[in-house]
Amino acid sequence: MNKYLKIVFLLIAFLFLIRGFSKELFYDPLIFYFKNDYLYGNIPEIDSLRLIKDMCFRYFLNSIISIAIIWLLFLRKDYVKVTVCFYAIAFVMLITTFAFLLKDQFESGYLLPFYIRRFIIHPLFLLILLPAFYFQKLSNK
Repeated sequence: MNKYLKIVFLLIAFLFLIRGFSKELFYDPLIFYFKNDYLYGNIPEIDSLRLIKDMCFRYFLNSIISIAIIWLLFLRKDYVKVTVCFYAIAFVMLITTFAFLLKDQFESGYLLPFYIRRFIIHPLFLLILLPAFYFQKLSNK
């Protein structure tokens, strides 16, 4: 097996570990809120600064691992540059929007903060970028 592929599998395992130990590693009272009675209950008491800080850290970890996976799979600097720019722009947009919605106590509804939180804490952009770069690679041949 290619040594790069072994490292990619290791990085994917790190993504799973981050997800698996998220309750122990990161402060996120919204996990229980969205699992239970978010349709009928009030938003729990939240330390907003700590939540935003931990979400930023988790996004940073997932982003670094995702960028490394893209580099190892394609070995192209231009793909890495696009990925870094994409992650940076997405981070600014998502965390700003989430912070405003959190300050508003989700008065405008729960779906938008739910999905924004998902994009921040899970490496979903990797699932979008990998097929895009693979298709781009096939198109260039």
